[in-house]
Parts: sequence; structure tokens; C-alpha cells
Amino acid sequence: MVNENSPGELGDFLRSRRARVSPEEAGVISYGRRRVAGLRREELAQLAGVSATYYTRLEQGQSSNASASVIDAIARALRLDEDERNHLYDLARPRRTKRLRPARPETVQPGMRQLLTAMTDVAAVVVGRRTEVLAWNQLGHALLAGHCDAGAPDRPADRPNLTRMLFLDQHTRELYARRPEEVNRAIASLRLVAGRHADDPELASLIGELSMKSAEFAGQWSRHPVRTCTSGSKLFRHPEVGDLQLAFEVLHLPGDAGQRLITYTAERGSPSEAALQLLKVSFSEGRDTAPTGSGHSAVHR
Repeated sequence: MVNENSPGELGDFLRSRRARVSPEEAGVISYGRRRVAGLRREELAQLAGVSATYYTRLEQGQSSNASASVIDAIARALRLDEDERNHLYDLARPRRTKRLRPARPETVQPGMRQLLTAMTDVAAVVVGRRTEVLAWNQLGHALLAGHCDAGAPDRPADRPNLTRMLFLDQHTRELYARRPEEVNRAIASLRLVAGRHADDPELASLIGELSMKSAEFAGQWSRHPVRTCTSGSKLFRHPEVGDLQLAFEVLHLPGDAGQRLITYTAERGSPSEAALQLLKVSFSEGRDTAPTGSGHSAVHR
């Protein structure tokens, strides 16, 4: 099982950020031949105002619960942005949690299900912290995973996982026209979540599975990208309606479960809006003509 907040993860993150800061950028006078990219440990320690011995112990996982002032000083020396600084806090000062009882399958509030159903012109899904699909409306299903059973999110054992599908499902691999951008966004977001929830065995299992089954995931994960992404645009290359340029919004729902509502919309009057409406109509018609109990749209037969 992967433990995201293991000492090795903190050390890996610090080394990855040291490597990207050159001595010249940091104003450090460099002498002799350098065997490492970026700053040496002792150089970073000097910039942060801590002893080289202490910083080395921290990077090697031999010093836990560093003070806020030390973390802030290291973050400034490494020129971390807000997301990276918060991630450093999660790794260096892991939250102590009580041993969890076996969790009940996560559910979506009835009011949220009603909202999803009412959003007829918006593709929308609700995902859990591990990016498992907890609910979707018809257009969200058609856009992201029309080849999957519409009722899968209601069965915990069968729930689609957007991150797993991005790397291991061929349909989803081909769905994003700007795949490198989508991959980086997915991993950077998952890094933040994993840093905050080191006690989540299902999340650890997902990371372990993807690390073993996808060289692409393993390679990108090792780079430690960290970023919060709550809005932007995505270019879909949908097998039924072609290219769609859609704006997305990520809304964090109340509570500590980490549920998020993700919506996808098209600019009014654009070709993408027409394509989204075509997808809505064709998928609906396909479901109406599908054999009873098939669980799949005829559009995707």
C-alpha cells in the first residue's frame, strides 16, 4: 500500500523542488563542479535560515512535525506557489487522525441528484475525493463515459473512476484532444488530495494500481506536480459528435467527504454548443431505442 505522507514522499518532493532552482536564480555563488541539479542541501538550508544538519534530517524523514516558521522559510527559499506550499505543509506536518472504521459506501444527497437531473443542457458529474463517479446526469454520462452503464455510479463496486479511466480505458484515453494537459491536471490534483488524506487506503490503492499498470502515470507522478484546478477549458474529441471546446467548473460540496460537482458548458451560439445539443438528442434517442435492461445506449453499440 502506498502511503503518500511517508518520509520518502516529503524527501522526494523537496528534492524535486530543489532541482528546479538554480544557484543563479537564488543568488548563490557556486564553486566547483556541481553533481546535482539546482540547489545543494546546504545551500537551501542557508537560504532558509536553518542548519544544514536539520534540513538534511527533515529531507530524510528523520525529523517530524517541523514548525510553521521553518516550513514557510523553506517554501520561500524554494519559491513555492500557494498550492505547493500547502502540499509541503501536508507532507511535513501530517494530520493525526483516529483509526477509521470501515466506511459505508459514499452517497450523493437527494437534493444534488435533483439538481443534476434539472441541468438538462449542462454535462455534470459528482465525484468523490478519489475521482470516483458518484452520480451524473444524462449529458455528463454521454460526454465522459457513454460506453459505461448509466447505473454504474449507483453500485459502489462498479463505479467508474475518472483518473483510472484516463490512464487505463482506451475510450477515455482518446477522448481528450490535449491529453498531456489533461494528464498533468489530473495528477497534480490527485497529488494535493493524497497529501491531505494519507489515511485513505482506497486512495493509496488507486495510486499503487496506476503506478504499476501505467508507465505514463508513474513517470508523471514521480515529478510531483501540484496544482489546484477549479476552472478552465477542455477540448474533447468525442466519437459521436466530434470536437467540443467546453468550459469546466469544479465546485466543492459542503462537508468533509471531498465531493465535487464538475460541470461542462459550451459558449452560447458556438459549434460546440450545437455539438453538445446533438449529443444530448442522439444519446437520449439511443437510450429510448435500446433493449430493456441492456444498461447501454444504442448510440454506443
